[in-house]
Amino acid sequence: MNNNVDLKVEFLHGFSHKTRIQILECIKDKEKTVSEIVNEIDGNQSNISQHLACLKGCGIIVGRQEGKYVYYGLRNQQIRELLNMFDSVLNDIEDDVATCENHIS
Repeated sequence: MNNNVDLKVEFLHGFSHKTRIQILECIKDKEKTVSEIVNEIDGNQSNISQHLACLKGCGIIVGRQEGKYVYYGLRNQQIRELLNMFDSVLNDIEDDVATCENHIS
């Protein structure tokens, strides 16, 4: 059971950084190259590449080689549904989250 909790923590870690969430939102509906992602979220290519590696390593996204480009997209429909569920739940509790003074790292 503890192993299952550890795996959940590792999986959720993929969603626990602003840049990774921006990347996921950017590719939620369409595959994109690193350059497209960098331009869309106004990021730094090296930083974005590191976060893409994290997301890919956690199994949240996949990369598909086409010619000299790699296109990144969500691993499957379940990840898309999870992102949509985050939005739905957050819609209900956003005031509480915004005013929470008990966030711990």
